[in-house]
Amino acid sequence: MAIADVIMVRVYLTEAEGRLDTLLAKLHDEEKVRGVTVYRGISGFGKSGKMHSSSLLDLSMDLPVVIEFFDEPAKVARILEHLDAMLEPGHVVSWEAQVNDAS
Repeated sequence: MAIADVIMVRVYLTEAEGRLDTLLAKLHDEEKVRGVTVYRGISGFGKSGKMHSSSLLDLSMDLPVVIEFFDEPAKVARILEHLDAMLEPGHVVSWEAQVNDAS
């Protein structure tokens, strides 16, 4: 089994931003990245300090959302250029990783 170099990316959003569907369409339909997972948080805050959280009394539709994906470095670099134009600075984190590759 071979080891392949990839870039992991995490994108931090909130549900109310309305960008999830657009970003998933880009990653799945256009770029066809190797793997994508979306996490819905129960609580979180960013630079603004505004708390986004859920409770039994409040069925919030503005919860934190994390989109995580990986692929080959060249493809991820192309996607990151698109994300830079789409998102405010500080919402995307990336790092080098390796994946067991069956090919």
